[in-house]
Amino acid sequence: MVLVRAEPRGRRTQWLRGVLDLAVLALLAETGEDYGYTLLQRLAKAGLPDVQAGTLYPLLNRLAADGLVRAEWRAGAGGPGRKFFALTDEGRTALTERGAEWTDFARNAVALVERGMRA
Repeated sequence: MVLVRAEPRGRRTQWLRGVLDLAVLALLAETGEDYGYTLLQRLAKAGLPDVQAGTLYPLLNRLAADGLVRAEWRAGAGGPGRKFFALTDEGRTALTERGAEWTDFARNAVALVERGMRA
């Protein structure tokens, strides 16, 4: 079996695809509401710096279409308006249920990789 050596950023992008929706729901659970630009900043501060606006905004729109977040445009104070996103009850339920599944999966994956690193 030949493993394809992916560049680190490409690998991180693949990992991020599996957890980004949960990470965004978790950030919204912490603050109650937020808008895209600050969500990007908060994701970077949380150790997920590779998220691009072109990835985040479609994800936020999909979460809104799925009923997991609600979106509301607000006029800006002296600047452009902003679209704020907030977690819905369905979003909180999804975060709780899928978050538990994700943490279990991640814990098992970490344990496996760590065993292999020690072997």
